[in-house]
Amino acid sequence: MNCIIKWSALIICLTGAICTSMNVTPINVYLLNVGALLYLIWSIRVRDINLIIVNAGMLVIYGSGTVYRLLGY
Repeated sequence: MNCIIKWSALIICLTGAICTSMNVTPINVYLLNVGALLYLIWSIRVRDINLIIVNAGMLVIYGSGTVYRLLGY
């Protein structure tokens, strides 16, 4: 199961990065949120503190962008 979560997160994050580079919005923000969430789940499952902190931070940043976009700013 860990392997599926990790590789799914990788594919989703890369797709989000491609969408960002091609200015495909707002799907890029949503993909990056899902990817960061999956990586956070995976890092908690493997108990890697460094990855937990990085991915939790990314999720907060991407989540803030999503809220910002949804509020119309």
